[in-house]
Amino acid sequence: MSTPSPYYVQAGPFATRFNALFGKLARFGISLAGSAELSVRGRKSGEMQRIPVNPHTYEGAQYLVSARGHSQWVRNMRVAGGGELRVGRKVRTFTATEITDPVQKAALLRTYLEKWGWEVNRFFQGVTAKSSEAELRAASDDHPVFRITVSN
Repeated sequence: MSTPSPYYVQAGPFATRFNALFGKLARFGISLAGSAELSVRGRKSGEMQRIPVNPHTYEGAQYLVSARGHSQWVRNMRVAGGGELRVGRKVRTFTATEITDPVQKAALLRTYLEKWGWEVNRFFQGVTAKSSEAELRAASDDHPVFRITVSN
């Protein structure tokens, strides 16, 4: 019996161009609703990979949530253990710790969806900020979350 593949929604051509635009805007100092450009070292190439993300603050700490699931940046982050967030000239280097507790992740996902649901709900397979605790916990395995600790 084969193990199911981890949940991941790959960006199509339009989303890829849209993400490139948001990344460029962040690089030039324009943050839309708090977005930033994430740079994380590729686990195979060793090159810095860049993607726009929505940093999320919860109970005074900052987190990165992968709405699309177990994406390449998530796999790279697990190996690299950190990266950089950029908005214009402001670059924040950070270390990352993956959150695995489903209860903690459910609370984080609820507040993340309250803020960013307008943009990311389509990746959560019907789960929204108004979903039950059980539904959020069930969705937590599909959406990796990293607590980031800024070092500069």
